[in-house]
Amino acid sequence: MALGLLAALLAAMPSFAQSVAVTVNGTPITDAQVAARARLLQMEGNRSGTRGATDQLIDEAIKMTEAKRMGITVSNAEVDNGILQVARNIKVSQDKLIQMLQQGGVNPETLRDRLRATLAWNAVTEAAVAPNVQISDLELDQQAESRLADYQNFDYILKEIIFIGGGGRSGQANNYRGSFAGCDSAVQLSLTYTDAAVIDVGRRHATQMPEAVARELAGLNVGGITKPRAVENGLSMLAVCEKTQAEDLTFVKDELRNEAGAEAMQNQADEYLATLRKQAKIVYN
Repeated sequence: MALGLLAALLAAMPSFAQSVAVTVNGTPITDAQVAARARLLQMEGNRSGTRGATDQLIDEAIKMTEAKRMGITVSNAEVDNGILQVARNIKVSQDKLIQMLQQGGVNPETLRDRLRATLAWNAVTEAAVAPNVQISDLELDQQAESRLADYQNFDYILKEIIFIGGGGRSGQANNYRGSFAGCDSAVQLSLTYTDAAVIDVGRRHATQMPEAVARELAGLNVGGITKPRAVENGLSMLAVCEKTQAEDLTFVKDELRNEAGAEAMQNQADEYLATLRKQAKIVYN
């Protein structure tokens, strides 16, 4: 009986060998892995099929090889956190995500494998690519100037007047606004109203505020006050205590720097991967 079982296993070995679709730097990728990845891609709306799945798995094998060369590892806890983040992104529980995968014929390990490769590659690019990404401050200044709108060229010192209680306080808020005579008397005026509070906001540049608020403030002079706006704890108005012309590019530049840095990082990471792929030993079966 034992000899018969051994013979059956030996006879089956060629079929196992044939199940390897491609080998990347000595790492086998099986037909089963390709099929599972293709199903995952289909669930995500990607219809690139077997070819797309194979290319993705090849890239991931290359990424994992490079991560190993650099001594980078990804823990199971990091992958678990990645699964949780995916679930949050699509607004379902982690258990529901696993159930959805299984109903789609996808082993959850397929997603875990992809997340592990993604996390490993992120660490690789942070170590090998990020230090080489340089953003020109001069170019950022020029782009920021072109983005800065007229209503954003102001610096303010503000007070916030809040009527606690929301819509039911709209009459009081509008009465306050009609009686407002400047920041110096803001607190004294608030004492004549129920549930009103005055907060010193301090200095703010227009680029630090929502567009609608910045636009309204740009049309006010010192001593002006905005219309009541609903906030979490009631109705809010902003009073202009000081207003000066000031082209502060800081916040616009920060936004541009993040955009330019992310794009440059992605381009260089893509070039890095393309080079590794050219150097890789890829054998299709």
